Amino acid sequence: MEKKRFVLAGFAGILGVILGLALAVAAAQNGPPGQGGRGATPTPPCGPNLAAEIKNVTKDSRCFELRTYTVREGSSIDLLHSRFRDHTTALFKKHGMTIVGYWQPVTKPDTLVYILAYKDGGARDAAWAAFQADPEWVKTRTAMPVNVQVDNVFMSATDYSPLK
Repeated sequence: MEKKRFVLAGFAGILGVILGLALAVAAAQNGPPGQGGRGATPTPPCGPNLAAEIKNVTKDSRCFELRTYTVREGSSIDLLHSRFRDHTTALFKKHGMTIVGYWQPVTKPDTLVYILAYKDGGARDAAWAAFQADPEWVKTRTAMPVNVQVDNVFMSATDYSPLK
């Protein structure tokens, strides 16, 4: 039992470090915001076979996307969570997006952070295009409007990462 707790704590620690580093990278980026429902930032090379282009990246990595939604004044973080809980998560799965996890930053109660994984950047772009065009998403977005600042970071796993 104690060994299982140690392994789970270690995994949680690894995810915490990944999130911390990715949030720092997101804060440093000056590019346009991410998807946000009004067109996507072009996906940079991401996923498998980047080892020749980017050092320390495993050749069999998926394309990971860290997305941070900060609710703007006048909107509700609770409504955003409800939208994800009751609608968005099922739509992500429907369109082939792998959900790594969702997090609520304890020091930023107006923020939702999540990570999605895709086969590669092309699969990411196709999944988001299908998601945005889905009538169920259009209906949900209209019925449950939330004004958010969207930041995203594209990542590939390192050659020593346990999560690929």
